[in-house]
This record gives sequence, C-alpha cells and structure tokens, in this order.
Amino acid sequence: MENRVVLTGALAEQAALRYTPAGLPALDLRIEHSSQQQEMGNARNVTASVKAVAFGPLAEKLARQAPGSQWTFQGFLATPRNSKMLVLHIQDIQQN
Repeated sequence: MENRVVLTGALAEQAALRYTPAGLPALDLRIEHSSQQQEMGNARNVTASVKAVAFGPLAEKLARQAPGSQWTFQGFLATPRNSKMLVLHIQDIQQN
C-alpha cells in the first residue's frame, strides 16, 4: 500500500547542501503552505510550516531554487530518531 503526501507551498528556508556519509546530496528545508479548505461545510484558511528533506538529484535541484518559489511536493512523512517532529521526505517535485 502506497500512501503519498502531496503538499503545495513555497520554499521558505533552505540549509546548505550537504552530503550523507555515503556521499549522497541532501538538503534540509522548510515549506510554507497556505490554502483554503472545507471543514464541516465551512471554508477554513489553513497555514502550515513543514520541515522537509530531499536527497540526490532532487536535493541538488531544490538547492538552486529561489526562496519563495512555489512547488508541489510529493513524498512521505517520517519522524527522525530522537525527535517528535514529522519531516516530509520529498520524492517528487513540480514547479507551480
């Protein structure tokens, strides 16, 4: 069973491109999401700040993008060791 998370948002913060011990490019970033959703028949304005990480060619591509640029991100959620914060592991991107 595949459960993918799809999130639209802007690149809010990007750390410097780093490399894993195996030599794989990695990028830690924060995505700012804003939308209007329906909840029990009422419109609700929703905002969220989401921590995310990308690896490989996606990390290299995102590291070259301007802060504030709009994207659709797809991936999965995970909790890193020694943390309680969810992190979106980005597997696919599309510029909006």
